[in-house]
Amino acid sequence: MRHSAYVFDAYGTLFDVHAAVRRHAERIGPDGQLFSEIWRAKQLEYSWTRTLMGAYQDFWQLTEQALDFAFARVPSADRSLRADLLDAYWHLDCYPEVPSVLRALKADGARIAILSNGSPAMLDAAVRSAALDQVLDEVFSVDAVRRFKTDPAVYDMVATRWRLYPDAVSFQSSNRWDVAGAARFGFRTVWINRANQPDEYLDLRPDVILPSLEGLIAAG
Repeated sequence: MRHSAYVFDAYGTLFDVHAAVRRHAERIGPDGQLFSEIWRAKQLEYSWTRTLMGAYQDFWQLTEQALDFAFARVPSADRSLRADLLDAYWHLDCYPEVPSVLRALKADGARIAILSNGSPAMLDAAVRSAALDQVLDEVFSVDAVRRFKTDPAVYDMVATRWRLYPDAVSFQSSNRWDVAGAARFGFRTVWINRANQPDEYLDLRPDVILPSLEGLIAAG
């Protein structure tokens, strides 16, 4: 094992951000996929713009605001589902390979953590729902620095807290922009390209590209 710490993004990497809408797919109707994509896109957009403005609101507030925008953008979606969708977001499904990969890394002696835009309450609920609380050494939320990724202060939380040089940390994310931010900070980066997206940020390339977390242990 080449790295002493493995740090994972949460939403989209460990937890399926589209699981909440999929859970209510029949009630949402034929525009469910579009609805879910808009919800996710606005959630991220709000995080970036608020960091640039220096006007922080926690990720749960942004999740609610993004959902309201999705309802306005997709009028076929029934607004009476709002409470159910928000409740489902607290208990997102984790991807099937996640528990076994994290346990294997832990058994090899690595420290394991989440580094996420999520609020502490959101992350606690998701981790407990997926039964990952016993394998994680720490859960880092941007709430501690009141800035969202890709601000360098977010990635620095791990290096400072664990007293590690950045290149001792392997950082895994399904979000290419997050991988770019982590690479710029100095982490070893692994892009979990679950959706088979084209590469971008070519000056900040990932060290490894994988279709899921399953190949992480073999990749070192």
